[in-house]
Amino acid sequence: MGVPEKLAENMSMAEQHEYLRAKFSRRNMIRGGAVTLGAVAGGAFVPGAVAQAAVPTRSTAPQAEKVDGALVAPFGRHLAFGNDPRTEITVSWQVPTAVKKPYIRIGAHPWDLSRKIEAEVRTLYTPAGVGVSGDHTQYYLHAKLTHLRPGKTYYYGVGHAGFDPAASHLLGTLGTFTTAPDRSEPFTFTAFGDEGVGYHGLANDALLLGQNPAFHLHAGDIAYADPSGAGKTEDTGFDSRVWDQFLAQTETVAKQVPWMPAYGNHDMEAWYSPNGYGGEEARWSLPDNGPDAKNLPGVYSFVYGNTAVISLDANDISFEIPANLGISGGTQTKWLEGQLKKFRASRDVDFVVVFFHHCAYCTSTAHASEGGVRQEWVPLFEKYTVDLVINGHNHQYERTDVIKGDKVTKKLPIGGTAYPETDGVVYVTAGAAGRSLYAFSAAESYEGHENEVDSVASFINLKDGKQNETVAWSRVRYLNYSFLRVDVTPASRGRLTTLTVRGIAETGAEVDHFTVARRAK
Repeated sequence: MGVPEKLAENMSMAEQHEYLRAKFSRRNMIRGGAVTLGAVAGGAFVPGAVAQAAVPTRSTAPQAEKVDGALVAPFGRHLAFGNDPRTEITVSWQVPTAVKKPYIRIGAHPWDLSRKIEAEVRTLYTPAGVGVSGDHTQYYLHAKLTHLRPGKTYYYGVGHAGFDPAASHLLGTLGTFTTAPDRSEPFTFTAFGDEGVGYHGLANDALLLGQNPAFHLHAGDIAYADPSGAGKTEDTGFDSRVWDQFLAQTETVAKQVPWMPAYGNHDMEAWYSPNGYGGEEARWSLPDNGPDAKNLPGVYSFVYGNTAVISLDANDISFEIPANLGISGGTQTKWLEGQLKKFRASRDVDFVVVFFHHCAYCTSTAHASEGGVRQEWVPLFEKYTVDLVINGHNHQYERTDVIKGDKVTKKLPIGGTAYPETDGVVYVTAGAAGRSLYAFSAAESYEGHENEVDSVASFINLKDGKQNETVAWSRVRYLNYSFLRVDVTPASRGRLTTLTVRGIAETGAEVDHFTVARRAK
């Protein structure tokens, strides 16, 4: 049982957590080593909690050990843009135990970190019996930096009482970030989905850093702490400690490159909140300009240079995995149209890139295409001539021809150019970041190994189940670990500005490339 609907309507997420935590003692939540079906809030998360002992009540969580702060090192640093990437960055990190007075130091030089800002602590407790986690308390810290200068590189260090990053012996712990410029300049960003923890994720992360991206998009299924991915309390194998491994794995990139996630089905962890995102709210601090921060904290937008980026939550419209189906009551789709209309009207925005988890168009034998996306969002992508759609969910690389009305309007061979204003939309599945690979029903076809076919047998997930379909839009299929690199080249008004999209294999080899072009405003 969760919070009664009538109560929940008038309660914040934190108030719901408190209600559920008070209602379910540890004795009620854990029975015979397993979580009962009623334990919706098996963990506890309170936004803005102080860094003292345990946020959960004494009956549900052990007291934090008192450890000398000098012996506690921060880890898992990850950055995210605020609503305005030119002036706002949030630095987030983790500590293995409770610390006193956490903070961030920031400055223009590594020897000048005089500006010191207090950090917010979000404590996440997972009791024994929730999957295989054991009694585990995680301490996530966040420092939101505002009024920064556009296009400027800053140095920062994170610390707490007893651990000062400005100390000479700790200067190696410093990180950097660079804010977005206040004018259009060439830049690169990267993207993938479905990373998890493992060797292949590590390999892709190493290659990502070498691309020197301005930011990175993670199209859902981030760490796989919940391997089942159904978004239910009955999901088996959940281990909250996987997040510790994931944030440590990605820190090399994420401590200096804003890591911008959308949420997938494996990111719905039902033990922490009714919508499954209580844990994510503890770990991430993302732009809060979406339509429904209470239910959809992973829905937001930002503008970098001449490119607008929109993150969506496809769990809201997924027929295949319906745990959160309809959670926004249609507000997300309405917000999406408003964003697309606004960006298309803006004189400063040329390109619109949309990313989310479930695939609009994919021929994987695992999940294939999501009918909810085609029904709700694809018509809007076409109406407002979205330039690029990036998905995960299917663990492989696949790229479509140019599509409009579910049909190919223009073949887009490797090295070709699409013109969204007249042609339609290109969709890329980039879900081979690290988890075990899926399969295709047709032969692979990629750069240097092209195997063109007229049609591919596949299926689409609809409200009433799977429906077989034969498609002609599958242009590139690559079945190994990979990610996307996108190079944005602005142009003066009236001339062609371009997005050059490349599929990069874990080996560093290029498996696909194409260009999206339109007239600069």
